[in-house]
Amino acid sequence: MMSAAVLCFSVLDSLSKYLSRYYAVPFLIWARYAVHLVLMAVIFVPQRGAALVQTSQPGPQILRSVLLVVTSLLFVSGLRYLPIAEATSIMFLTPLLMTALSAPLLHEKVDLRDWVGVAIGFVGVLIVVRPSGALLTAAILLPLGAVICNSLYQMMTRKMRAADSSTTTNFITGVVGTVVMSFALPFFGKTPTLIHGLMMVAMGAVAATGHALLIRAYRYAAPAVVGPFSYAQLLWASLLGYLVFREFPDPLTMFGMAVIVASGLFVTYHNLLGRRRQV
Repeated sequence: MMSAAVLCFSVLDSLSKYLSRYYAVPFLIWARYAVHLVLMAVIFVPQRGAALVQTSQPGPQILRSVLLVVTSLLFVSGLRYLPIAEATSIMFLTPLLMTALSAPLLHEKVDLRDWVGVAIGFVGVLIVVRPSGALLTAAILLPLGAVICNSLYQMMTRKMRAADSSTTTNFITGVVGTVVMSFALPFFGKTPTLIHGLMMVAMGAVAATGHALLIRAYRYAAPAVVGPFSYAQLLWASLLGYLVFREFPDPLTMFGMAVIVASGLFVTYHNLLGRRRQV
C-alpha cells in the first residue's frame, strides 16, 4: 500500500509541476481537492450517507487537513522553481524531523543514535542544496516549509490512525481542502483547456487514492515498518523528472539524496529494533 501510495504522489507532483506553468498554484490545489471530494462523494455517500463525516475528533481532523493543504501549497509552489527529484529529496527530511519533534510533542524518548541520524540527514540536504549551488535560492524555503507542515501532518495521521475509518479521514481531508481553497478561487481561478482539465481530474484522483493507501498502510502496520517503502518515491520522482521535464540529478546531488535515505533508514531501523526489544 505504501509503495503504491508514493507512486501516486510522484504522478501528482509531476502533474502539478507541469500545470503550474499555466495556472496559479492555489487554483491547482483547489482543483485537486475539489476532484478528490467529488470522487469520494460519488463512491461513498450512497453507501454511508451522513456517517461518512461522523468523527470522534473533529478538531484534530480539521487541523490535520489544513496542515496537508499548507504542505501542498508550499511544495507545489517550490516545484515551479526546483527540479522535482531534488524537491522530493528535501521532503524526505520529514521522518527525521518527526523524530526530532516526537520528544517535545509526543513525549517520546529520542536517544543519541536518533539525533545522529537526524544530523546526518541534514548534512544530506546541504549536499543536495550546496551553499554555492543553483538550488540555494529563496525557493528552497518552500519545500523546507512543506517539510515542517508535512511532519506535523504525518504525526497527527499516526496518532489518529485508530480514531476514525480511513474513508472518513480521507473524505474530511477533501472537504476541508476544498472549503479552504475555495476562498482563493475568485482571485486565482482560470478556465482550463480540455486537456488541462482532464489532467486536473487526474490530480484529484491520484491524490485521493494515494492518501487512502497511506492512511490504510499506517492502520495495518507501524510507521517504522512501512516507512522505508516511502523512499521509492525518490526513484519515481527521478524517473518522471527525466521523462517529463528532462531533469536528472547530478552525481553529487544523487549522493546527497542517498545520504538522506540512509539517515532515514537508520533512524527507522533503530526505532523498529527498539520496539522489538521492548516486546
